[in-house]
Amino acid sequence: MSRVVVVGAGFAGLAAVRELRKSGAQVTLVDHHLYSTFQPLLYQVASGGLNPGDIAYPTRNFVHRHGARFRRGSVTAIDIEAQELVLDGAARVVYDYLLLASGVTTNYFGVPGAAEHSLALYTRQEAIILRDRLMAGLETLATRGGSGDLTAVIVGGGTTGVETAGALAELRNAGVRAAFPEITPGQVNIVLVEQSPELLASYPPRLRRYALAQLRKRGVQVRLDTPVREVTHDTITVGDGAVLRADLTIWAAGVAAAAGVHEWGLPHDRRGRIVVDDHLRVASHPNLFVAGDLASLDGHPLPQQAQPAIQTGTHAGRQIRRLLASEPTQRFRYRDKGTMATIGRNAAVVALPYGVRVTGAPAWVAWLGLHIVMLLGNRNRLSTLLNLSWRYLAWPSGNSLIVGDLPAQD
Repeated sequence: MSRVVVVGAGFAGLAAVRELRKSGAQVTLVDHHLYSTFQPLLYQVASGGLNPGDIAYPTRNFVHRHGARFRRGSVTAIDIEAQELVLDGAARVVYDYLLLASGVTTNYFGVPGAAEHSLALYTRQEAIILRDRLMAGLETLATRGGSGDLTAVIVGGGTTGVETAGALAELRNAGVRAAFPEITPGQVNIVLVEQSPELLASYPPRLRRYALAQLRKRGVQVRLDTPVREVTHDTITVGDGAVLRADLTIWAAGVAAAAGVHEWGLPHDRRGRIVVDDHLRVASHPNLFVAGDLASLDGHPLPQQAQPAIQTGTHAGRQIRRLLASEPTQRFRYRDKGTMATIGRNAAVVALPYGVRVTGAPAWVAWLGLHIVMLLGNRNRLSTLLNLSWRYLAWPSGNSLIVGDLPAQD
C-alpha cells in the first residue's frame, strides 16, 4: 500500500485529506497541533466575540472520518533520498508521496522591535494572548476611575487588519460601555497604520473606499502612506519620524514561510515559500507537492485566503490520486470565487466574479453565512452563530464579552 503524508491541518491539508479518502493509499496527516484552526475568525476571538473552541476542531475527528491517520509533530527536516520526514524528537515518517501544506507565519519585514513588542494574529494561541492583553488593559483603565486612555495600533491594511480594526471599534463603541461602565469610548483609541495609499489593495477601488469610510465612521484613526520604522513596548515610529503611542501593537502586515522551511533543501522564493510548477509539484521531485500559503506557484504566490488554499489542497490530493492510478498529472488553474471582508455590524465588502460588488448589510449577511458554513463541526457552527448573533444584536444593551485569564502584573 502506498503511503501518502500530508503536512498541515489548515484549509489546504484538510482539503487534500478529503480528496484522498478513496485513493486506496495509507494517508497520514502530520501537524504540531491537536486541532485545526479556522483562521478567518481569529480576530473575533482576540476581540472577545468568540470562544477559542468555536474556531478549533479536533484534527483526529476529521482524519478518522476520512479514513486517514494523525501524527502529532513538527517537521524539522526532509530526507529526500530516504523519502522520510524528520519530526521533532528525531521521529521519522516514511512516505511515497508527500504534500507540504504547513502554512506560513508572521512576516515582520525586518522592522526593529516588531517581533519582540507586537502581537501577531496568525494562530489560536496568539489570538488568546491578544484578547487577554486587551482585556487586561481595559481592566486597568477601569480601575483608574475614568482617567487615562488605551491605544491599540493595528499595522497592516489588508483583510486581517481591516477586520481587526472594525471589531475593536465595535468593542469600544458598544461592548466596553456595557462591560466597563467606568470607561468612556473616547478613552479607547483604535489606530490602523498602512504603508500603501489604500486599504484592501487586492479589492476593487469602490470597495476600498467603502471600507475606509466605514472604519472612519466607526472612529478608527486610519493612517495611509505610513510605513512603520520601529516598534517599542509602548510606541511605534513611522516613516516621517513621528512617534505614535501604542499600548497594544497588533501586527497584521504580512506573512512569510516559517524559519525552518529554508533548511528543507527545497527551492524557495524571497519570502521562503516553496516554489512549485503549475502542477503544484517541486521541480525534480515528482512525488512532492506543496499547497496553500506555503506554495509559490512559479514564483508567484496566490492570495493568502481560504479559497486558494482549499483549491490547491484539493488539486494536489487529486494529482496524487492520479499518480497512484498511473495517470499523468494536470495543471492547476485557480478559479476566483470572490473575496470578502467585514468592517462591523451591517458593513462588509464582497467582490464576486463578473464584476459583482456588494457592500453594506447584504454583504455582511453573506460574510456571516459563508463563515458559518465553512466551519468544521455542527457544534462549532451553532456556537459561532449564537455568539456572533449575540455580539452584533445585543451589544447596545448587554454585555457579550468573552474573557479569559488576565496576564500577570509586572
